[in-house]
Amino acid sequence: MRYLPAVAFLIIAFLVPAPAHAAPEGIYYLQSVSTGLNLSQSGTGVAMHRPKGNEDHQQWSLRGGRIENTDTPGSCLGKSLTVVTCSGDTTWTFNQTGDQWDIPGLTLASRWYLTPVSGGTQPFPADPRLDEATFLTSHNAYANGVDGGFAPPFANLAKNQTRGVAQQLNDGVRGLMLDIHQTSDGAILCHNSCTWVSKPVALWVDVQRVVDFLRANPSEIVTIFLEDYVSSQVLGAELARVNGLSSVLFRPDQSGVRENGWPKLSQMRASGKRLLIFTDHSPDGRDAHGVMYQRDWTVENYWSMGGGMGSSDWSCYSRWDDRPLSTTARFQPLFVMNHFRDVPFTGTATTDNSKLADRAQRFCQPAARKKPTYLAVDHYNLGNAASAASLLNTYAYRP
Repeated sequence: MRYLPAVAFLIIAFLVPAPAHAAPEGIYYLQSVSTGLNLSQSGTGVAMHRPKGNEDHQQWSLRGGRIENTDTPGSCLGKSLTVVTCSGDTTWTFNQTGDQWDIPGLTLASRWYLTPVSGGTQPFPADPRLDEATFLTSHNAYANGVDGGFAPPFANLAKNQTRGVAQQLNDGVRGLMLDIHQTSDGAILCHNSCTWVSKPVALWVDVQRVVDFLRANPSEIVTIFLEDYVSSQVLGAELARVNGLSSVLFRPDQSGVRENGWPKLSQMRASGKRLLIFTDHSPDGRDAHGVMYQRDWTVENYWSMGGGMGSSDWSCYSRWDDRPLSTTARFQPLFVMNHFRDVPFTGTATTDNSKLADRAQRFCQPAARKKPTYLAVDHYNLGNAASAASLLNTYAYRP
């Protein structure tokens, strides 16, 4: 009997296509890798819609190669991309590459994620990485009416928070969203415009509050998000006024995050580098001041759930069309989950915040294929928003 040399076996193996994988049976969201949109039944057809949890006919049962919508049992996705009675003609082929799937004929996307509707949770690590933890975050933390003015007199009544930044930190807030505008006095915290703002607060003042808090609490980690309308030079000059900033500032660009992922919380505590600062401004030298361009390191859902009163939109989709929430890199992007309305009425915020954990787990977690790292809310002290962060910090999520 003649034997082929080993190299021949390698060539043959390379030329033979990999066999199709059986689709894992269960209930899934079928999500486009490139857009982050979900396959949804639409009448007798299908379409790609924004992720919306168990609403909008977006859950599919996969059994024996069939794709059956859970809202219409017995109706399967046919090869004509219409929903028909399940039969032998509604069987699909699934080809797996890593955590992505190719489904020939399902042309609404070139690659798919199959994200389980339930499950995927594991015990919370004793020493989690930064991206495995969840932090309560105050939207427009500066717009509180306690630390100083933030808008012209009438708009000043629409406070996003009612407690000062120092109190927010003492209450357990670990993410602060701040708007900064450029004036002759530097980078000033205000909403839309600093004109007619009484007793405005400078950025360096609030950053100093954070640095002082971190010095007094060596186990805590805080993140600042800047909605940034100032020049890089003004921003740098403002941060230079903060005493002790360099001793606590964490630089993901200099800490191997791109190559090795986010550090464990214990590593950040041991190093003392426990403050991250992100900006939404284009990266025009701000990284020289330790301020990171947010799109390079995070994903973020669209900022509004709707008006200040009435019905809300709980769909969870990216704020940036070119960066789906499910985006991955060599490291896991941090996920900023916005959960607030256009106008911060206290009654509405109380109700919304009481539903924060539900939206995070049922809508946003599967849409992003990761837990939210930051839960950003108005009136963080209402509706027990802190309990949502505590709940998410009881498990790890692996889709």
